[in-house]
Amino acid sequence: MNSKLTSPVLGFATLSALAGCSNVLPEGFTITDAFTPRPQVQTSTPPPATADIPVFASPRAKECLMRAMYFESNRSSEAGMLAVGTVVMNRVSSPKFDNDICSVVGAPRQFAPGVLSRPMTEERPVALASAVADRVLSGERHAGVQTAKFFHTQGLTFPYTNMHYVLNAGGNSFYIKRSRR
Repeated sequence: MNSKLTSPVLGFATLSALAGCSNVLPEGFTITDAFTPRPQVQTSTPPPATADIPVFASPRAKECLMRAMYFESNRSSEAGMLAVGTVVMNRVSSPKFDNDICSVVGAPRQFAPGVLSRPMTEERPVALASAVADRVLSGERHAGVQTAKFFHTQGLTFPYTNMHYVLNAGGNSFYIKRSRR
């Protein structure tokens, strides 16, 4: 038996790569990373180099995440992109939203108009969005976002009492919706 297969709990991506397929698990092994939320980490701390990329991290999912970060944050703000990516992943892991990155990003009236269809034309911000998307898909989160699933353009104000603001980054204000009572 391969010495790398001695642990009864391996990430799905690792196990799939070692086994050479994606739908067969050796006896006694379990899938963990695909269904276990990753811990929140500080924005300055990169994820471990050996972190498995979850099952939903297809090239299409990465592009959807990149597009949300590119069009929704100040395109030169790494922290803003990471915060937007964190909101997307908070929504993916919430039962109140779809559990697919592209469905969350493409939901009507949730993100910038044309977020999934407009061209991304600025080379450096596209490269930054790609790098940050890899980090988000590997489990890194912006600690300041906490559990927030919503944001709007920074500087706008609303009369609602249920918006608990937790962070300003990349030209956006991130907030957690709370009960109005």
